[in-house]
Amino acid sequence: MKWIVRLLGLVIVLAVVLVGALFFLPADRVARIATEQLSAATGRDVAINGEVSLTFWPVLGVSADDLEVGNADWAEQGPMLQAANAAIGIDVMSLLRGNIRITNIEANSPTIRLEQRADGRASWEFTDAGGAAQIETETSPQTAPESDTREISIEKLSVTDATLIYDAEGSDLVSLDGVDLFLNWPDPAGPADITAQLQPAGTPVAVEAVVDVFASFITGEISPLRAVVRADAGTIDFDGRGSTTGAVAGLLSLQTTDTDAFLQSLALPGADLPPKLGRSLDLSTDLTLTPDRQLSLRDLILDLGGNRLTGAADLSLNGVPQINAQLNAGALDLTQGSSRSEPSSDGGGTSSEPSANAGGWPTTPIDASALSAFNGDIALSADSIDLGSFQLGQTRAVLRNENARLVFDLRQVEAYGGNVTGEFVVNNRGNLSIGGNMDVASVQLQPLLADAIDVDRLTGQGDLKVSFVGSGRSVDAIMRSLGGDGSLNVGRGTIEGIDLDQLLRGGNASGTTIFDDLTATWTIASGVLSNNDLLFQLKNYEASGAGVVGLGAQTIDYTFTPVALRANSGEGLAIPVRFTGPWADIAIRPDVEAALDLRLDAEKEALEERAREEISERLGVGTTEGQSTEDAIKDEAKDRLLRRLFD
Repeated sequence: MKWIVRLLGLVIVLAVVLVGALFFLPADRVARIATEQLSAATGRDVAINGEVSLTFWPVLGVSADDLEVGNADWAEQGPMLQAANAAIGIDVMSLLRGNIRITNIEANSPTIRLEQRADGRASWEFTDAGGAAQIETETSPQTAPESDTREISIEKLSVTDATLIYDAEGSDLVSLDGVDLFLNWPDPAGPADITAQLQPAGTPVAVEAVVDVFASFITGEISPLRAVVRADAGTIDFDGRGSTTGAVAGLLSLQTTDTDAFLQSLALPGADLPPKLGRSLDLSTDLTLTPDRQLSLRDLILDLGGNRLTGAADLSLNGVPQINAQLNAGALDLTQGSSRSEPSSDGGGTSSEPSANAGGWPTTPIDASALSAFNGDIALSADSIDLGSFQLGQTRAVLRNENARLVFDLRQVEAYGGNVTGEFVVNNRGNLSIGGNMDVASVQLQPLLADAIDVDRLTGQGDLKVSFVGSGRSVDAIMRSLGGDGSLNVGRGTIEGIDLDQLLRGGNASGTTIFDDLTATWTIASGVLSNNDLLFQLKNYEASGAGVVGLGAQTIDYTFTPVALRANSGEGLAIPVRFTGPWADIAIRPDVEAALDLRLDAEKEALEERAREEISERLGVGTTEGQSTEDAIKDEAKDRLLRRLFD
């Protein structure tokens, strides 16, 4: 019993001595040793510029005012960390043995500044650490440290209500308030759990990560890591390897139920994307990111909410992203591209229909700002493309964008039984403009014209060449400004809705006209197409055409002049047919006035010819080969006048 009492007494005495020793610990010296060890471990200047006091609750350690951790020597934003107050928890037994073992660090409302250069340098890399301090791990050298060498390890890090400033060279400065960051690293040789809570745009974003060998990771070595980012309407998952240098490789997946809301929750520009074109996303890819921000995506699978793409891409993320991608698709549905919402006329709510003139083109302003979001080439191959207005088959195209000028290079497009090549340009460098040139070979005209201008009366297979350019901030403005030219050459075909043979015979004009050949050229100016050389070749008839088509106003005023070659005793009979009105209600009727004018012109020409022949007979003038009667009379008159002058 006596020995038990003595033993208990000894324990009490030791406890009293220990507690008393703690009270007499020089707080400033403990703080100085801690800052020296932190500085040696990180390679950065660590300073306490304010008061230091010993704390016993909630942690045993020191409380330091005005704590600063220096940044890399090339950094420009100031200290890497500034905290008005920080609590540094210390393990008592390690302290009594002469070592500083930091169990945890707590900082409230600090400012954290992170910088990264385009060459891959990052201010949070601690590879320049020096001195005798060692991060305590199982693989640390087993040699005995020198007498003034103390080991350091950190089990927990807690940062609350921080201001995080991120400066990436070539990009806009990012500043986030209210950031909470927690590190749990119980085993210095094991993994570390990292969690963060932030609100870049007022809605919570949660980050969770596990780094397998954290001791190596913070010194710039590559370590296995897993991370997930959860935000409003979307999640990002990563499983692979990475380092603090910015080198990352592994499997990345992204899912969004509302891409616009997801981007805005990350304080990124929103994207009001149509259904099937990214309003929801499901992406998976094998990702590689280098320290100089070169991103490689392989085995890419992207579901845009109904359209599925596969392929690969390389991106440079320094400044405006530079993209080089090869994408493949099956049946691509782009019909939703024009189904955009806009404010209603009464100022409230939205309308699913585009604003348009009555029976005209949409007047909704076109937002082409997305053309400034990237540069580069995107090669696309698709089995078919449904554009809503146009139906395309097998397609190979390259999209090239440079400084808000996008070029669609159509290398192979199967459409309407033929092939289309050419290019289409959208330029948003100043006023929005579109333009292009297309060569359409062996295409079926009826389905093409029906999709293009809602005209389905012309059938046949032909070749079409078109060049055009227009500008404006709406479809209506662009169509009214169009300029360009083109040509059409069609073999055997028909004109539905009018029978020229019956019309010329005085019967019902309804029916179908069969023609053997059709050619035409045209010019476009200020949204009006003008043509004056359209020519139909029929078995018993020949038809010419001239007039204008208002591409902007969606109107037509065009006159066909068919000629019955065998009528009127073989002299021919012409009855013009005029097409007038809006595209939605084209009126077709014989142009009697024009027919009379043609007849009068023909009679006048016949009378003049008979008069010339009679004068020729009376003067005794004969014509030579290739010479008209009128020229022969003029020559004879000149000869007689000269003879009189010199006789």
